[in-house]
Amino acid sequence: MLNVTTNDANNYLLGTIVDKLTTSVHNTVATEVGEETANQLLTGFGTIHTRMVQAADGAGRLADGVTGLRDGTSTLHEGTTSLSAGAGDLYAGQLKLRDGANQLTDGAGQLSSGLSVLKDKTASLPTDTQTLASGAAQVAAGNAQLKATIQDVAAQLEAADQGLRTRVIESNTRLVAAGVLTQEQADSILADFDSVAASSPVAAAKASLQTDTAQVQQLADGAESVSVGAAQLAAGTPALKDAVRQASAGADQLHTGAATLATGGQAALDGTAGLADGARQLDAGAARLSEGAATAAEGSRTLADEIARGAGQVPNPDDVQKSNLSRVMADPVAVSNVSQAKADSYGAGLAPFFLTLALWIGIFMLVQVLRPVTRRALASNAPSWKIALGGWLPFLAVSVVQATLLTLVVNLALGLNPVHPVLMWLFMLAAAMAFSALIQGIVALLGSPGKLVVLVLLVLQLVSSGGTFPWQTTPQPLHVVHGILPMGYVVTGMRHLVYGADLSMIVPTAIGLLGYTLLGTALSTLAVRRNKYWTLKTLKPEIAV
Repeated sequence: MLNVTTNDANNYLLGTIVDKLTTSVHNTVATEVGEETANQLLTGFGTIHTRMVQAADGAGRLADGVTGLRDGTSTLHEGTTSLSAGAGDLYAGQLKLRDGANQLTDGAGQLSSGLSVLKDKTASLPTDTQTLASGAAQVAAGNAQLKATIQDVAAQLEAADQGLRTRVIESNTRLVAAGVLTQEQADSILADFDSVAASSPVAAAKASLQTDTAQVQQLADGAESVSVGAAQLAAGTPALKDAVRQASAGADQLHTGAATLATGGQAALDGTAGLADGARQLDAGAARLSEGAATAAEGSRTLADEIARGAGQVPNPDDVQKSNLSRVMADPVAVSNVSQAKADSYGAGLAPFFLTLALWIGIFMLVQVLRPVTRRALASNAPSWKIALGGWLPFLAVSVVQATLLTLVVNLALGLNPVHPVLMWLFMLAAAMAFSALIQGIVALLGSPGKLVVLVLLVLQLVSSGGTFPWQTTPQPLHVVHGILPMGYVVTGMRHLVYGADLSMIVPTAIGLLGYTLLGTALSTLAVRRNKYWTLKTLKPEIAV
């Protein structure tokens, strides 16, 4: 929110300049982000959410399959453990029961048959575990691609933010160079923009993307663990298959040895030893298979849980939310204008300046028809201050009439409608008093050159009083002129009375006008004292006007 407060009592055209400035800033920022672009960005979030939900479902199915594999390998390990223990017992019994060849032959035949079945059952185990390892690797690669996609979206958001900020800086720079803004105002606008950007939906989206990136990294780590466990499982299954094959071969040897046990007990004993060794290898392979399956089950379940959790945290706005957020992102700067005092029209905006100017010019014209001090009064023995006062009173009387007529014309005929009409008239009278005293005193003291001085003062006040453009935008020397000469104070006071602004400055301004009045009477008194003494120059001036 860009808050703008104006007051026509300070300067009428300043409010127009500020309106143009805020419109320019608003349009510059709004054109950088289109509503269609924002909608595409939000749609991308929905696509990411959908893909993550699908990935979570796939990871869940993978976890269920790996859990089943873990249970199967656990059962297999229990069986191989029993097989290994039985083979050991068989070998020990073979040492004691050489004469049980017939029973051994039957048992060896059954063992050979069972191991053949086991060999057939485990024939496809290497292929299955390899398929599992490949699937886990694909899940890990998909998570890495998902992470890269989210990071790319975050980078695009950051680039868009920086582009907006650069545009604002460039716009402020142009406005400062054109003299529309001061550097302090440009810095304030940039600070307001940074504050809005920090709390905008785009900043919240970037923070959410950063959180999502960390979560996807966790998912990638889990998928990597699954891939490693599946690879270990795939690496262990060939050894398991070989062990089963060796056990089957040992069982066949046992069966053959049992058949010839009657004639060669040592051969049966050797076969039993081979069976026991193969059973131990089978048990060791089954143990490694069970451990790998347990690791894969844990990792796949973690992967499924983390993907599901991450999918729940990725924004998935519906059509209404996307429409609202797109409008906000496409037009992120709102302007709030507050006017403390407002002129009703363009004429009312410039009326205080032209009324003050007309009053000064009207009094200036009086010195063309009235003498500041009459020669008859100078020839009298009256005190200087009385002569000076007598010379000023005609100027005061006519200027009061002028101020009254000006007030009546603009209020009744032109419809100025000031908020404080009576106070405005009294303030005009105070200004007429100060202007008449100052102009009469200057001309009385300097004579004909004083008229030129009054005209020069008029020109200086035209550009320094702030009647049209703000006086703060003028060169620094004119700031001093504004603080010294009275017209700027009169223009400001008239604005406050006409527009209904704060009246606390009226009393100090009126006291200041009284000071200008005393200054004018002091100049007039000094002129009377100097001109009481007649010289040849007084009798025969070089130039008579």
